[in-house]
Amino acid sequence: MARRSPSAPPPLAGFSYVNPLGTGGFADVFLYQQQMPRRQVAVKVLLRNLVDDEVTRMFNAEADVMARLGSHPSIVTVYEAGIAPDGRPYIAMEHCPVAMSQRYKSETIPVAEVLRIGISIAGAVESAHRAGVLHRDIKPSNILVTTFGAPVLADFGIATSLASTSSVLAMSVPWSAPEVVTDTTSGTVASEVWSLGATVYTLLAGRSPFEVDVKGGNVNSELVKRVARARYTPIGRADVPASLETVLRQSMARSPGDRQPTAADLALQLQQVEHEMGLAVTRLEVARSEAAFSAPPVVFDDGDARGVVRSHVPVPSQRAPRRQRITAHTTDLTQDAPRPAVPLAAALWAGAGLLAVIAVLVTWIVLSGR
Repeated sequence: MARRSPSAPPPLAGFSYVNPLGTGGFADVFLYQQQMPRRQVAVKVLLRNLVDDEVTRMFNAEADVMARLGSHPSIVTVYEAGIAPDGRPYIAMEHCPVAMSQRYKSETIPVAEVLRIGISIAGAVESAHRAGVLHRDIKPSNILVTTFGAPVLADFGIATSLASTSSVLAMSVPWSAPEVVTDTTSGTVASEVWSLGATVYTLLAGRSPFEVDVKGGNVNSELVKRVARARYTPIGRADVPASLETVLRQSMARSPGDRQPTAADLALQLQQVEHEMGLAVTRLEVARSEAAFSAPPVVFDDGDARGVVRSHVPVPSQRAPRRQRITAHTTDLTQDAPRPAVPLAAALWAGAGLLAVIAVLVTWIVLSGR
């Protein structure tokens, strides 16, 4: 399928459009220059034909989730959200110039770097889970790299509550777990552990876990069949230790109960691999629940959820300018109006001044002998 052209970027108060960054199934992403403070930002804008109450609520939830979790060092930062003058919801966020999906296809990423990325993103996912949120779309294209080289997790657009009974299917084959591709569940902690493991595998192998080098073998239907069978294929890199293959094999076990129980458990195993390789152990950043998640939970399914904050960009009105009508009316009223009376105090001061001038003139005449 040919990639569509991006939609027209909306005018936003305080932002200047620069260029498009990417297109997706639900939204386009544009690069803007924010005026105050001056910085480049990525603006995600919902497609016009998808704007309805349900999708808007999902967009609200994405903005709320990312704002709530954005202080995590491995989650992209959101600056603001609102509705553009053309009615499209938007989210302005940190601009990250590189996606890991670009790198693994073009270069062999060192094992040490992949381990750091895996542990960092696992900390972000664990923090989201502790906040009661599932990401549901963990994959290389949603791992971005900041201008300072740090990996961050982005795109919570199909995130949902851990307590949600939502039947909306979130699936990016082949990074989705077998129970997701077979419609058994729309997402669980166990399925997120699978996606984390599949993502780390992809960054190491330079391909997704169930791709084959056969023409026509990677169409969606064939990938779904292979994911459902979940037969692990070794990465095939000489510098990938057997212990790392074991960790990834467990994370992509067919049965959810055979996987690491949490994203934090997966991260701890990746840290053990770092230690075995003589690498500096990457810090696992997981926010303390009692400190970070005291705010009310994000609303995902409430039909009466609040609307997004509207932009303050002025929209041109079709009515005649009010200032002109008022001015014309005022002119008509004052043409025949009587002059206002001079205030008494002003009159008394004027009289006193005149008497003082006369007194000075009389004195001058007498003294001069005239």
